[in-house]
Amino acid sequence: MPPPLTTPNKRRKVASSPTKPPPITPTPSAIGFMTSNSVLRPTYSTGDIDDATPAPADRPVQPHHTNATLITPRGTQVPPSYSNFEESPSKPSTEPTTTTNCLLDEAVAHLLKVDPTLKPVIDKHPCRVFSPAGLAETIDPFRSLASGIMAQQVSGAAAKSIKNKFVALFPPKSCPTGFPPPAIVAETSIPRLREAGLSQRKAEYIQGLAEKFTTNELTIPMLMNGSDADVMSALVAVRGLGVWSVEMFMCFGLKRLDVFSTGDLGVQRGMAAHAGKDVAKLKAKGGGKWKYMAEKEMLERAERYRPFRSLFMWYMWRVEDVDVEAVGG
Repeated sequence: MPPPLTTPNKRRKVASSPTKPPPITPTPSAIGFMTSNSVLRPTYSTGDIDDATPAPADRPVQPHHTNATLITPRGTQVPPSYSNFEESPSKPSTEPTTTTNCLLDEAVAHLLKVDPTLKPVIDKHPCRVFSPAGLAETIDPFRSLASGIMAQQVSGAAAKSIKNKFVALFPPKSCPTGFPPPAIVAETSIPRLREAGLSQRKAEYIQGLAEKFTTNELTIPMLMNGSDADVMSALVAVRGLGVWSVEMFMCFGLKRLDVFSTGDLGVQRGMAAHAGKDVAKLKAKGGGKWKYMAEKEMLERAERYRPFRSLFMWYMWRVEDVDVEAVGG
């Protein structure tokens, strides 16, 4: 039984479907919409690769850099480039030593080295997000972020319907990538955008996001080469994008390897279970936002998993699905 879907600070019951397999990534449907590159096909969980995905090619990866190929508003693909990238202002640019073909193995080896008790979780739940196939996904940042806004506080079925209606508002020839580019969306009136089923506020958010791209306040080079902190700062400045939404986009969309969300209730709950705490008792006791584990403790415990905290976070969503009591030491 897969762990429940989670939101940053509040759980929401989601109707299960007996005809659909459990998602690869146990995070909200909004993440699937963020990373889905097709409007008309059913949404897939982060890490699922459709038939159009090219055969993975081995290339360098960098933990604090975007490792996904990004699609520009004009439809051209921009693969990761590390020539202008610096991991921090105090360090010179460094050439990546890990590649897409060996990243997951190296990341898993690091996690097991610092925490052997993760082995049952890792063995039971292969992670495709950072596999060669997962890293071969192409991401359209505007489409991903706009789709995430559409999916906020609605069911997966409702989000899919809104997204399809949104695309149908625009002539197909104006959408070379299958999704309207920012320039067209920015020029479209709010009443027209609302015809897709968007609320007034969501229509304003998406139009505002489009304007950020058209005025170059958000650019592909910045999303590709900016530091984790710079990307976070630029995106949370956009109305409609909160810290959690940006963290999920950076992790599952941009494929940045060292993202860690303390605001995700599922991560918090998983870390509590992994630490041997009685999750059911903590839930019954209450305690507000940090009822399972305090933020300070989460950060301290996650520190040893650097620079692969994105992968560690992925396993924390799965940890309650595995009996780890039999693991010694």
